Amino acid sequence: MEALETSINYWEDALAAFSVNARGGGAGTLALTSPEEAEFCREIQDLLQNAYLLQERCELLFLDQRSVLFRSESGGGEGSGRARLLSHTHTVSDHTRKEHHSSAESFASAEDQVADLRDFDDLADSLPEIESLELYQMALKQLETGIPYRTLRTEVLQCNTDSEFLCKLHCLRVALRSVFREAASWAWFVDAGRQVLTDLLLFADKEPKEFLIAYEEMVTWTTDAANWPIIESELTSKGVKVLTFYDVVLDFILLDAFEDLASPPASVLAVVRNRWLSDGFKETALTTAVWSVIKAKRRYLQYPDGFMAHFYSISEHLLPVLVWGFLGPRERLRDVCESFQSEIVGFISDLFSFQKSRYTNVEDLAADIMQHARTRAVNITDKLSERI
Repeated sequence: MEALETSINYWEDALAAFSVNARGGGAGTLALTSPEEAEFCREIQDLLQNAYLLQERCELLFLDQRSVLFRSESGGGEGSGRARLLSHTHTVSDHTRKEHHSSAESFASAEDQVADLRDFDDLADSLPEIESLELYQMALKQLETGIPYRTLRTEVLQCNTDSEFLCKLHCLRVALRSVFREAASWAWFVDAGRQVLTDLLLFADKEPKEFLIAYEEMVTWTTDAANWPIIESELTSKGVKVLTFYDVVLDFILLDAFEDLASPPASVLAVVRNRWLSDGFKETALTTAVWSVIKAKRRYLQYPDGFMAHFYSISEHLLPVLVWGFLGPRERLRDVCESFQSEIVGFISDLFSFQKSRYTNVEDLAADIMQHARTRAVNITDKLSERI
């Protein structure tokens, strides 16, 4: 395990150095200098994916208490064996972290040890071979000419490199177009969104009537093809490169909102942390502050009745609840808001995972998108249905 981790560190360094040297183009593209370098980068990524999986399996075998190594044997105590094993493996792990910048001689030694790990090749069977992923291979070719993006979410969505994130993003855009060509799928997302957000408002003891009116007006307006040029114009000015469910709803609306909630303005924190103010006054002050910000933004809208105007109408009802939920003193509401965020981010991470989503073809990935969406929607609904 020590040798494997040392090797992974070197491979990660090599990939990072290669990416810096091969990166080019403008702010919205990531170009590779040649097909050969693109292939080399892909092979390193493939190697790392298998190494990560092997590392995870080794940890389950040698560190997890459910492993057979931790079970008591006849005539021997379970506790002493477990203590010796944990002591040794933890020491190895700590030592490995300190040896990241080891000498060439130590790396050569580690390389010899890694060769012995070929006996564990079967452990990587659950990780798909990149060469067999036809849809992902198509994205790799597209990467050579550039894949547009607004924000790199490589770390948040647990991708190994920016290139991997962009390739998966391209695949998901294609699959999402296929998903929303089905009227039933579109209707399900509309219904699920309405249900989840209404339940959130009810949980916070808020009347959802005005929200529901704003929500239905947004749905009606966006489904009118005559309004699509306005939508494209507005969102393009906001940096949205492609109009898909990921780019507009998941990335631009939800992930950006979670980032904003994680770093609230100092004025907001001052209100929340003022111990001389009552909770009711704090909530009212926060709500007023949110409404004031939205009102100010409306003044600068290019289209007073466009996409952003409808989005702000919905935000007027939801944002105060989320802000108060994350920052306020109500533990139950905070727990629900954090669970809501966790499920949304978890859903997006599932989409970007080789283990949980099939990048074989459009049909498989589209089916996985719907399956993940249904699962996460149920999780959120179950959480919101909990009452004391």
